[in-house]
Amino acid sequence: MDHPEVTHEIHIFTDASEKAYGAVAYLRSKDPSGRVNLSFLLARSRVAPRKQCSIPRLELCAALVGAQLAKLIGTELTLKAQRVTFWTDSTTVLHWLHSESCRFKVFVGNRVAEIQELTDLKAWHYIDSTRNPADDLTRGKNLKDLTERNRWTQGPEFLLQPQSSWPSPPAKHSLESDDKAELKRAIFCGVINSAPQTADGSKFSSWKDLIESVAQELHGAVLQNGSPPASTYQKAELIALRKAQMDSFPEDYQLLKSSKPVRSNSRLLCLSPEFDQTSNLIRVGGRLRRVEGLDPSAVHPIVLDPNHPNTRLLIKDHDTRLCHPGPERVFAELRRSVWILKGREAVKKHQRTCLECCKWRSKPASQKMVDLPPSRLRLFKPAFHSTGMDCFGPFLVKVGRRTEKRWGLLFKCLTTRAVHLEVLTSMDSDAFLMGLRRFIGRRGKPAELYSDQGTNFRGGETELKEAFRQLSQDLQQQLAKQQISFHFNPPSAPHFGGVWEREIRSVKAALYTTLGSDTVTEEVLQTVLIEIEAILNSKPLGYVSADIADLDPITPNCLLMGRPDGSLPQVIYPISELLGRRRWRHSQVLADRFWTAFIRHYLPGLQTRGKWHNPSADIKPGTVVMLVDPQMPRSFWQIGRVVKIFPGADDRVRTAEIQIKDRVYTRPIACLVILPEIPNDPDDTPAGN
Repeated sequence: MDHPEVTHEIHIFTDASEKAYGAVAYLRSKDPSGRVNLSFLLARSRVAPRKQCSIPRLELCAALVGAQLAKLIGTELTLKAQRVTFWTDSTTVLHWLHSESCRFKVFVGNRVAEIQELTDLKAWHYIDSTRNPADDLTRGKNLKDLTERNRWTQGPEFLLQPQSSWPSPPAKHSLESDDKAELKRAIFCGVINSAPQTADGSKFSSWKDLIESVAQELHGAVLQNGSPPASTYQKAELIALRKAQMDSFPEDYQLLKSSKPVRSNSRLLCLSPEFDQTSNLIRVGGRLRRVEGLDPSAVHPIVLDPNHPNTRLLIKDHDTRLCHPGPERVFAELRRSVWILKGREAVKKHQRTCLECCKWRSKPASQKMVDLPPSRLRLFKPAFHSTGMDCFGPFLVKVGRRTEKRWGLLFKCLTTRAVHLEVLTSMDSDAFLMGLRRFIGRRGKPAELYSDQGTNFRGGETELKEAFRQLSQDLQQQLAKQQISFHFNPPSAPHFGGVWEREIRSVKAALYTTLGSDTVTEEVLQTVLIEIEAILNSKPLGYVSADIADLDPITPNCLLMGRPDGSLPQVIYPISELLGRRRWRHSQVLADRFWTAFIRHYLPGLQTRGKWHNPSADIKPGTVVMLVDPQMPRSFWQIGRVVKIFPGADDRVRTAEIQIKDRVYTRPIACLVILPEIPNDPDDTPAGN
């Protein structure tokens, strides 16, 4: 091997993985006869750092180990090697080594610079991972594999072959994403000198920001005194207004600047516009030239177009400075200096999209009044087939020497308007169920019950369902079709139950008229309520005619008692007809008379809508709304976002779910104030006030 005619070459292979990186060196010797001998020289490995690094960085560390290994071998090996060749399977590392180290960040730049100093860049070559023996270093091998002939101890087979069969370099490698991530950020250092230009108002959110930007341009990039003087801000405001006029009235601006009149179809014709040579702005000429004691800017205000971005920012600035008053106040303040075409409409248009203005003055949402539900139109059904119910009170009653509270429970037939009243001893589910049983015993079991979101009603529904589930299987099958169906209105929606809410008002008015502020016994209270029930059931349905020839209008008692009023005597039948069909025919005639008059005289009156005549745009999920709370000042009303909507039978939305922070509320749209979209700021989200 030490023969002078034998040539020696050192081949160093590098590789890296997530666990380790390193390099291995082999000595390739070739004698004059062409025989090649390959020997293992030295290997060095390192454990990958605990802090996670990218694979290209680990490959670069392996290349640095290979360069240091070549320097060590060159110092310690007595044989003279004609050349040293480096092999790596990372195209990213090859690209880094052939680039300037100053382009990269510190980690990559320092290692690239050291490798370039220790090695010749032309000595670096590419090898695929399948033929790279350093791959065994990063993956590891067991002792059994090392006892057999293997690539690690014998070296790669391609080194025993001629150089023409060695791995060829890959195609031209493009800059990869990992490579780009290691590049330093480019920073431009220079001075740009340009003439001041007016910033576009559409790029700013406020009038102050626009004027500040223009003032900075006028004063220069380097401020000598920290901020521009007042005169600079005045010039900036004139430039912003001039920009708005030149964009909105380009032809009129050029004509007036040339001392020519505007055209006959110009929007400014009725204002007698004139050009101010001092400020280069179009002002209102008008007929007030000879007025005395007024500011010239108020007599000859600056003309602006309402649709220009600069004009909208000016309106927004005045509205904010005046703390969001009414449109007339903002319009009057603007008129002191500028004349905006259709200015009042422009101010109103802005305030309709202003968040603060909507929070303080917008009305709750509304929708076209829905058609009557089927429960209101149960014709030819017994009374109280569809029933609405609600509680009212409390009332104080005497029990011995103490006073206790009692509540009233109202049942109202949604079709015939009949009323039934009960007294409750408490506002819990047990008292409600007892009142419901008394009602069923006297009036019959209703098919469906409607109520608000009272906890006693919800508890009653829960207990009824639980009791029904505990019945035997046979009894469940028999009563399944007769089970009462409960329906609940949305919370805070009294207008959903206006049918029975109006009757509660009548009951309270009669109670206060009869009892006043007196505290009576429970027996007296029950007697008064029953008499009020009789009065309400004797109330005529429909229009009462003043013509004596017309029939009396029907009342709910016509169906309940067979006569309009309880004071009228019943029909007396002789003993001979007690078992005949005449009594049955009489009751049938009374029922038919009631429904005939109901359909002819009362039902047509339900056709018209008293309010909410026109349909409105439906609320959609994601809309920002404010919840109306009559118990709190408007400034404390919470703000949330609609997460779910509930379309009605006509596909119109009248109820929605609103999320406020981590809670979800169900509310009618009559309790929602629609707000403009809130900007997406990380510290300002519509989760509540």
